[in-house]
Amino acid sequence: MHRPPIWDVASLDEHYAPASSSAIRGGFRRLRAIRRIALTCVWTLVASVPQTILIRSTGKSKIRFARYYWASVCRILGLRVRVIGTLAGTIRDTQAVTLGQKPVIFVANHSSWLDIAVVGGILPTVFVAKQQIADWPIIGTLARLGRTIFVSRQRNNTGRELRAMTERLANGDNLILFPEGTSTDGSRVLPFLSSFFAIAKPSRQDPDGVPPPPPVLIQPISIVYDRLEGLPVGRARRTAFAWYGDMELAPHIWKVTQWRSMRASIILHPPIAPESCRTRKDLSALVHQVISKGVADLHQNPEMDR
Repeated sequence: MHRPPIWDVASLDEHYAPASSSAIRGGFRRLRAIRRIALTCVWTLVASVPQTILIRSTGKSKIRFARYYWASVCRILGLRVRVIGTLAGTIRDTQAVTLGQKPVIFVANHSSWLDIAVVGGILPTVFVAKQQIADWPIIGTLARLGRTIFVSRQRNNTGRELRAMTERLANGDNLILFPEGTSTDGSRVLPFLSSFFAIAKPSRQDPDGVPPPPPVLIQPISIVYDRLEGLPVGRARRTAFAWYGDMELAPHIWKVTQWRSMRASIILHPPIAPESCRTRKDLSALVHQVISKGVADLHQNPEMDR
């Protein structure tokens, strides 16, 4: 299968600039990457102290601080986030859910590790991530400080994982899911796995002993990286952001941190009530359709402002 080229800053400069100029620019790029990686590490170390304290609290500060942390990471990386639409979720507590306020399950397409910083700085949410991330150096610690729910996607663990998500929703937390089950090259949205919607639309086939979740709303979210160095991103350059397949994480971070500026646009679509769909598969298909259309619209018209 043919894979599109992975664009990096060095290859573009070598193509368009004389050798001496390219060498100077290459030095500046490497310094930029080193500075950004160092600042992110220092900021993470500093931020872990208050978050370790806040994570034990019952207030809203731990959610607000997590958003501030990820928004600051975006600024350090030179990544501007443009938001189109209205956020459905807010920060609530157990009493608010008991009184009838609905937690929100955000559902988004997934093409890069950058998605975490992009949505983490905008959404008042808890991430649901694969179990392997818990064992990653630094990133695993960050995920735990962010109160991430880790899932293995093994059938014998389904009941425990659904129970953990149900408890978070009942306590007023919102969740975010990436139901493609993997990341992509950013050109299209893969079919969604309907099993990801079990927490939003329980069925009789779900494990016994799992308490029913509170009523929720689904807010579909389309994420597209549409500006690079101030220029529109076409199909060939989407791989500058995408981290997928067998790509190594560290080299990809090194390449991304060399760019001067980037932009991500996200569409917050109108929320969907799960009960409006007859089955879990119908809900999955509807949400996929909404997100796919949003991604296609942003690809065709990066400056849309609907």
